[in-house]
Amino acid sequence: IDIPKGISSSSEIHETSKIGKDCFVGSFSFIGKNCIIGDNVQIHPQSYISNNVHIGSNTIIKQGVKVLHNSVIGNFCVIHSGAIIGSDGFGFSPQNDGSFKKVPQTGNVIIKDFVDIGSNTTIDRGMLDNTILKRNCKIDNLVHIAHNVILGKNACIAAQSGIAGSTTIGENVIIGGQVGVSGHINIG
Repeated sequence: IDIPKGISSSSEIHETSKIGKDCFVGSFSFIGKNCIIGDNVQIHPQSYISNNVHIGSNTIIKQGVKVLHNSVIGNFCVIHSGAIIGSDGFGFSPQNDGSFKKVPQTGNVIIKDFVDIGSNTTIDRGMLDNTILKRNCKIDNLVHIAHNVILGKNACIAAQSGIAGSTTIGENVIIGGQVGVSGHINIG
């Protein structure tokens, strides 16, 4: 397997960020302020890594991935093309006049080691607490994981599934394709 190395001259890396040994940063990728990127990380072309992101060693970020501020990604993870990590959760408070007020999403996304995330999957940051994917979770393409969700070790979720906010999924749970899981529940 040809493992790419080197930093493209068309990438942009903020001077306060630290890049580990033998990393690859592809063309037109962006790495913001105060990021810590481990050794042997691959960040493929046109990926966006926002401020204060930590990415562990030997992780692969495929083309066009967006990792938003303060997200933490572990070692030996793979995040496939078009995935978005750390977007705002769906937080709106109804007002007396019928309008909605946006609720700040101040939590984070924490992805532990050996997690695989499929293409065009979205993982929302927590509203107050963190959204957490524990070790060895496997997430297919086109999955939505809402704010404050916790996935236990070895959880496996197939395509077009959605997990609503503040739900906890236990260890070794397998969720088939096109499953919708309600919010604020626990699955053992």
